[in-house]
Amino acid sequence: MKTNYQLELDNLIEKIKDLPEKPTLLLHACCAPCSSYCLEYLIKYFRITIFYYNPNIYPQSEYERRLEELITFLPKIPKYKDAVTLIKTTYNQNDYFEAINVKEEAEMAKEPEKGERCRRCYEFRMKKAYEYALEHDFEYFCTTLSISPFKDSVKINVIGKELENTEKPKWLTSDFKKHSGFLRSLELSKEYGLYRQQYCGCIYSYNSYKEREAKNATFD
Repeated sequence: MKTNYQLELDNLIEKIKDLPEKPTLLLHACCAPCSSYCLEYLIKYFRITIFYYNPNIYPQSEYERRLEELITFLPKIPKYKDAVTLIKTTYNQNDYFEAINVKEEAEMAKEPEKGERCRRCYEFRMKKAYEYALEHDFEYFCTTLSISPFKDSVKINVIGKELENTEKPKWLTSDFKKHSGFLRSLELSKEYGLYRQQYCGCIYSYNSYKEREAKNATFD
């Protein structure tokens, strides 16, 4: 039977919503649009720190643009301005290439979206988030990645459960595209004029995007 990850999160929220103090959550984020709904949904129940770790993004100017969009978005929402902390990390794309092992397995470059290359990318970034959460004594860790219809929420949640410590941090089971989460992120992006990227982030998705763009141009 397929696991309903969003229902698991709903059940957890029922248990914690009346606690005298909100639990701490380290939320790995890939960009402002994906973060918008996740923050709106979770801020009522958790004390959130955003962890921006995305050396998969190509080129570096795109990485910087997505980071800057996140930095400028947070102060626009009064309840985020002082309540949400943003942790910025270093950008080293070689770390990403090593994580997906494309040098030893050249076929990884041709993997389709949601394939093994993407799974390794999820795991790579989520592991960094978990390690930071463990080191800094967070109660939960999670990622915004599952809000995208192009990401595999099953793989994301399996990785999260495999990473979690028996004590803490706990993996926050989720599928943020549910409850119309993705559609809400589109609404929030429009409302706040957020930059929405045209491709996932890595050089392989960038190349696919450029190929589609060139193909469409031939029909104009």
